[in-house]
Amino acid sequence: MHFRLIMISCAALAVSTPSIAQDANIDGRVGKLEKEMRAVQRQVFPNGAGKFVEPEIQSPTAPKTTSASTTATADLTARVDALEAQLAMLTGQVELQGNSMRGLEGRLKAIETQLATQQTTSAEVVNPVSIPIATASPKPAVAVVKPAAPAKPSAARVAAVAAIERPATGDTFEDGYNYGYRLWEAKFFPESQATLEEVVAKNPKHKRASFARNLLGRAWLDDSKPATAVKVFYDNYKADPRGERAPESLFFLGSALTDLGKTAEACEAYGELAKAYPDVATGRLADRIASGRTRAKCK
Repeated sequence: MHFRLIMISCAALAVSTPSIAQDANIDGRVGKLEKEMRAVQRQVFPNGAGKFVEPEIQSPTAPKTTSASTTATADLTARVDALEAQLAMLTGQVELQGNSMRGLEGRLKAIETQLATQQTTSAEVVNPVSIPIATASPKPAVAVVKPAAPAKPSAARVAAVAAIERPATGDTFEDGYNYGYRLWEAKFFPESQATLEEVVAKNPKHKRASFARNLLGRAWLDDSKPATAVKVFYDNYKADPRGERAPESLFFLGSALTDLGKTAEACEAYGELAKAYPDVATGRLADRIASGRTRAKCK
């Protein structure tokens, strides 16, 4: 009798073991997919701008006669199916965003080259020289005029800049950033640019470097130098898309491009902002974006 009970128990264990192993295997797949999906989500929504998309899974309604093991397996299978579908969707979004970024980067480089060419051309002045034919050169002389050196600041300006307090807390990054901010706020843009460029150069990986690069771009933009501002803003977004001021840099990139007459590219920058940071685009920057799109005449 005891031998028979033992045999029955072993048979029951043998029957249940494949089910347990199957559940464990599916659960392992679920854990792996969940990790992969969150990794993709961090790329789609940098800086947590878009909240993680939780799987929308509803467990199938099981008949009352279904065993607990069968129900658990069905639930896990449903989770796997939903996660795989969401992972495919998010991966597609990352690829589209990457293609959009590469396209925008190519157009910005073309604009940068065009502006550099225009600056070189404007610096060349052709001066035909009237001299006797016997000693004349077969070609007109070309005088290349170097850009004028920046004017020496007046004593009043030097005194005004010196009056702005330079923080001295011992934190070199924060002291430099705050001093650059004070200079920018007082509209001493060249001095602010020099200060912030030094801060960024010395602290490129600082946790608040995104703030400094964005403010540097604004110092150039407010100084009526949109071409330089475009490069600074785009570099800030590209270098640290999860930085706290990356969304602002995309917005000001659109503003600087508009100032340059590159409205199509400006609209593309606003579109990238809306896709990469949907919460910010509909939140704290919503009014600014609407105004910027109107100024750029975006469709």
